[in-house]
Parts: sequence; C-alpha cells; structure tokens
Amino acid sequence: MSVGAGFAPWQQRAYSAAVASLAQGRLAHGLLLVGPPQLGKGAVAEALAQRILCSAPRSDGFACGDCRSCVLFAAQTVGLATTQAHGDLQRIGLEPNDKGDKLRTEITVDQVRRLGQWFSLSALFGGAKVAIVAPADLLNTAAGNALLKTLEEPLPGRFLLLVSARPGRLPATVRSRCQRIEFRVPAPDEAIAWMRAQGADPAQAAAALAAARGNPGLALAWLADGGLRLRAEVRDALAALAMGRASPVETAQAWLSGDAAALRLRFAAELALERARHGLAAGGDALGLTAPSDFPKLSAWFDGINRLREQLGAPLRHDLVLAGLLLDWRTLHDDAAVPGRAPGRQAR
Repeated sequence: MSVGAGFAPWQQRAYSAAVASLAQGRLAHGLLLVGPPQLGKGAVAEALAQRILCSAPRSDGFACGDCRSCVLFAAQTVGLATTQAHGDLQRIGLEPNDKGDKLRTEITVDQVRRLGQWFSLSALFGGAKVAIVAPADLLNTAAGNALLKTLEEPLPGRFLLLVSARPGRLPATVRSRCQRIEFRVPAPDEAIAWMRAQGADPAQAAAALAAARGNPGLALAWLADGGLRLRAEVRDALAALAMGRASPVETAQAWLSGDAAALRLRFAAELALERARHGLAAGGDALGLTAPSDFPKLSAWFDGINRLREQLGAPLRHDLVLAGLLLDWRTLHDDAAVPGRAPGRQAR
C-alpha cells in the first residue's frame, strides 16, 4: 500500500512540489521539511521516501505500493526496537538510553556517523537510498556538525529528509545546504472544511481552530484528547490567581503533575499573549480582567513561562520556578483595576 492517500490539501501541495522537483531531476540531496507541529510533515516525508524508492511509481505521483521496495517499506517497523526491513531506508530519531528505560533527549553524533557509513554503501536495489531524521532539531551540536559532512559530500541517489517544527535550532550551515519544503497554516475555510471531513463538529472545530492559532492538525488533536478542556482549566486558574483566590504553590504543583505540564505552560503563555493583545486593544482581556498597565512585565512573564517549558526535561526544581512565576502573575494585577481588590493591595 502506498502512503499518502488522504492527504490534507496543504500536505498535498508540499508533496506535489517535491515530486515535481524529483521528476525534473532537481530534488536536492538534503530536504528540510519545516512548519508548525501537527501539519503532517512526517507523513509527507514518509510518502516522499517511499516514492523515491519505488520501482514503479503511479501516474499520480505516489509510490505503487506493490513493488518489492514498497512491500518492504510498509513492513519496516518504527519504534524503540526498529527493524530495518528495507535496506535502502533509514529512520533516525531518539534512541533508548544506556539503561534502556527511556529515550534520550537528543540525536547523537554516533547515530549520524552510522548514517554516513550507511550512505556510503551500495543501494540494495541498485537505486536510491533515503534517510528520514525526525525531529531534526534534536540533533546535538556534534551530530549537527557530523551531518554537515554528509550534506557537503553527497553521493548520487542519496536523499536526506530532515523534519523539524523548530528549524532555527539547526545549524545555519545545515539549513543552507537543504532544499526547504514549507508547511504553512492553511486558510480558515480550508482548515474548517478539512476538520469537518475528519468528523469534527463545526462549532467545536471553529473554537479549536481559534485556540490553535489556525493550525487544523493541532486543533483536531486537542478536540480528540481534551486539550481544549485543559486550556479552559488553565484560563480559569490564571483568573483565580489574578483575583487572589488560588495559591501559586498549589497551582504550580497541579500544573506540573501528569503528562500535560508542557501543554499547560504553553496555554498559559498563549493566554498571557492574548491578554496583552486584548488589553492593548480595549482595556480588557479574554480572562475578563482589566489589563495590567505594565506590559513589559507581562512580556517578561510570557518569556519566563516559555523558558520553563523548554527546561522541563532538565533536573531543576520546576515547582519552585513555576510557583514564583504564578506569584508574579498575581502581582501583575495588584495595581490593575481588578474587581474586588483595591489598587496596590497585595493578595495573600
């Protein structure tokens, strides 16, 4: 079976552009598929890899799904115990640590060196060899430098597909040697139509799309896994903190519990940004509170929450950091005209 069936319109546009370059002999050795999360970059990379390796591609630009290469492609598993069933395909991602109890937090130089050695071998089927690196932004510094050598000295018929939602984390030297395939947030009408085709309720789809800043893949995921409900909980918690009706310490502990800590912090940062935007426009915000007058401090708070979100994997006292930020959130409103509190009054 050929992958790529049922592509969303924006995925199809990116895929068709890449396949057109391939047909014209202009597809670069290094490809960088970039764009926001949940827009299908990985799915397009998989379909493109299968198409490159296919021995009898279809007239619509997709792999046939039936040749030996396609059968092996479909058989290759993805996960902790990856089996390279297809000799001309490699998938590079996070590997288990030395204990084998969890994944590493970065792609290592040893992985990239093995990839370079694999590229130097003859293709099993006598044609192309393809490697998919995802998420490419998790390459550590040494791995990025090693990958640069592969990009600078490409062999014929070798294709390196880098998938990243944060391409700015890749070395500029790597980015400059790759052909860029952009995944952009589609127009709202197209996004809503696609979400409805996936079974989303029209009203819920619109609300989720607005919360996801126009990203339909993310909006659909939030509808499926309760992300919108979690966002509402974070909004209510921020309002309660601002009114002095919630404890920063207890809220911090609740936010960091479970597997949704990063998403809660993301929602908090976005709600702060939304608060600033609404406050500047109309003197109020989406939380129903009067906007604080010190927007530089609100901006600093936004940066602090995002910085903490990036550091969740580090061995730090995240609860203390977050409690401090939530206390700062309350302080931001002490001098604002919050109903029920006199200006300048410190909430306890």
